[in-house]
Amino acid sequence: MAALTEARTGQAPKFQRSLDDVDAARGRIAELLAKPLTADSAVELAFLNHRGLQASFSELGIAEAELVRAGRLRNPTLGFGRLRDGGGVVEIERSVLFDVLGLLTLPVASQVEQGRFEQAVLQAAHEAVGVASDTRKAYFAAVAARELVTYFRQVKEAAEASNELARRMAEAGNFNKLARMREQAFHADATLQLARAQHRAVAERERLTRLLGLSGEQVNLALPDRLPELPQAPAEPKDAEQTAMAQRLDVLMARRAAEHTAKTLGLTQATRFINVLELGYRNKTVTGESRSDGYVIELELPLFDFGATRAVRAEAVYMQAVHRTAQVAVDARSEVRECYSAYRTSYDLARHYRDEVVPLRKRISEENLLRYNGMLIGVFDLLADAREQVTSVTGYVEALRDFWVADTDLKTALTGRSPGAPITMRSSVSPAPVH
Repeated sequence: MAALTEARTGQAPKFQRSLDDVDAARGRIAELLAKPLTADSAVELAFLNHRGLQASFSELGIAEAELVRAGRLRNPTLGFGRLRDGGGVVEIERSVLFDVLGLLTLPVASQVEQGRFEQAVLQAAHEAVGVASDTRKAYFAAVAARELVTYFRQVKEAAEASNELARRMAEAGNFNKLARMREQAFHADATLQLARAQHRAVAERERLTRLLGLSGEQVNLALPDRLPELPQAPAEPKDAEQTAMAQRLDVLMARRAAEHTAKTLGLTQATRFINVLELGYRNKTVTGESRSDGYVIELELPLFDFGATRAVRAEAVYMQAVHRTAQVAVDARSEVRECYSAYRTSYDLARHYRDEVVPLRKRISEENLLRYNGMLIGVFDLLADAREQVTSVTGYVEALRDFWVADTDLKTALTGRSPGAPITMRSSVSPAPVH
């Protein structure tokens, strides 16, 4: 499970099997929280501290126990009977029964449980990849929201300065009423935008906190002030659809489920007519007589249920698994194409902001400053230009955030799971479909 997850996320989760393991993880958690988080350290922290994920890992221990149990014969049954008639004669019967059918089908049953254990390993890795993906996206959203608050605060400060200047000029009779009201309206809008941005920052931070499993004093995360820079060139995955078919965990899980169901179908057909077959030793003693020895066979006769319903159910379950596998494959191919389109679009938009929009706004601002110094434009024109420049920067931050989210979705869609699939933590190992 750890190797499967590390190959897809770059981080290897550790299964905390005991309270000692939990205590050992706390030291590493404290180290990670002592410095600003990165996307990778956030994923490591989630693997260490996400209780739901650790509970899901416990399914591996349960599945392993079931695998060991399947390789052992069922315990024998001991029978004892004692009868006494009115004349004082005591009759005692003793018997030991063994599950012969269980012995005959032991290899097949072990193979079935082995398949179920492998499925549990894939499921644990599937859930770990989901937590890693959601943590990365929440991290980028939280950092971007924090960065946007800074820029919206600058917009509000510019609006306050412009509104105050307009008020003073209006009181002096040097500003018309319509222009004054426009400055007031802009100041009101800037105040609302800052309030929304501050709440968004809190909401994104708390979403990240939940994924990291933090509480109490731990919620004081140290986040960086800016998002990572845009890569120099976009990724060009080769044979993306084939990679998804070969490595995506949900595709592998669907295939294994179909194979597991097929093996279970074979076991059901082997036992459809003989459902219970037990063989054992029995002896009998009667007061005043010699002991009698023999054997006993218990066999369930198929008088009313010939096992046909179990076979039909097994075949239906198998075809259900086959159709689900085909649907998962179709969805995986489509999601890879969609995620790559989103990735390239977000990269191109962010690069356009970085290389064209932001530099152009900066040059315009510098030119306006020269014009203001030459008394060719007024202070309100200069403040309006400053507001426009901040708006272009916020657009770049949002585009950069969208790129990193799309990058995470693409990597998840290629080798992990569906980017839009919810994280479902199981409460127990599901029973075998048919026996």
